[in-house]
Amino acid sequence: MAKSADYYKKNPEARKKKQEYSKKYNAQPAQKKYRAELAKERRKRGIMGKGGSDVSHTKGGGTTLESPRKNRARQGANGKSTKK
Repeated sequence: MAKSADYYKKNPEARKKKQEYSKKYNAQPAQKKYRAELAKERRKRGIMGKGGSDVSHTKGGGTTLESPRKNRARQGANGKSTKK
């Protein structure tokens, strides 16, 4: 289990606060558009709802298939890009 997941498991108040933040953040129009673009691409590639690879945005503006583990681990810490 990741450090943050372990922390939130042990601290229900912090987990509740984070869930409230995430709910608010993911309701933003920009986030909805971002998710919609990826969902559209997954439907186009015929992989929507079948698990497997993520469709990831690239620095150049396109999309590519990428393992969920690598895609979701990239959080932009220490100046790293959030895009492949």
